[in-house]
Amino acid sequence: MYLYHFGLTELPFTLTPNTSFYLGLEPHVEALEVLLTALKTGEGFIKVIGEVGTGKTLICRKLLNEIPDHFITAYIPNPYLNPDELRRAVASELGVKQALRMNAQLLTQRIQERLLALHQQGHSVVLILDEAQALPEESLEALRLFTNLETESRKLLQVVLFAQPELDQRLSEAHFRQLRQRITFAYQLRPMTNIEVGCYINHRMCVAGYKGAALFSAELAKKIAIASKGIPRLVNVLCHKMLMLAYGQGQYQLTLKQLNAAIKDTEDAKSLGVTLPILIAAGVVTLSLSAYFIFVVLNMGTPS
Repeated sequence: MYLYHFGLTELPFTLTPNTSFYLGLEPHVEALEVLLTALKTGEGFIKVIGEVGTGKTLICRKLLNEIPDHFITAYIPNPYLNPDELRRAVASELGVKQALRMNAQLLTQRIQERLLALHQQGHSVVLILDEAQALPEESLEALRLFTNLETESRKLLQVVLFAQPELDQRLSEAHFRQLRQRITFAYQLRPMTNIEVGCYINHRMCVAGYKGAALFSAELAKKIAIASKGIPRLVNVLCHKMLMLAYGQGQYQLTLKQLNAAIKDTEDAKSLGVTLPILIAAGVVTLSLSAYFIFVVLNMGTPS
């Protein structure tokens, strides 16, 4: 593709959450700090909410990489599971043997025994669920019951939920109030600012091995920020398409025309609208027409 064209060693704008491209943006750093602080204090439920494409899965993987050694993690990337499937997935992640064969009552007992054993060994156990808004209603309740497992001083299982805003809408319902009240730490991911988008693009190009003059000018980066609404995934999509277009055209400099083409080809991207020169030209035309009509009106009553 365009790797050799631009002297890159890898694709800079893939949609796979790759922690080697992690940039320490303010919202991501804050989210990680909240998560690590909450986990160290032994809180039961922790929640990170963000719109589609804001980097939840990347933060999730970063947490898995950086969590202190005394934590044992159980990671469930696709939680669209009924309560029985959820219990068995947790048991399997915790190393409970023959988790798929035993009945629900025995399985719950084995999970509790395993959590107690890990606690006695000085470990803390964290269950991390990505895309938690997909959890069925009954499974959310099963999740709450998991956190009833505790000693006199500490929860045996902590739960971290990464989810889209739909989870908050569901938890606002009255019958979820017990679960809602157990969420003691929460963080809301925000989109990137215009400046952050520019830093994000340059950082990814650098990590991907680019060494030339900046391909994405400050002005282009600002327009990409507007078109993407600051959503990292949309920034990746637009930049990837722009590089592909430049490569296809045999060009080594990126242009506004390529950005507009990428925007047109991306459903969730925001149109940049009418540019300033067009607006100025339209204003001049409007003023000229207004002057013409005033002249006509004033001369309609003048005797010939």
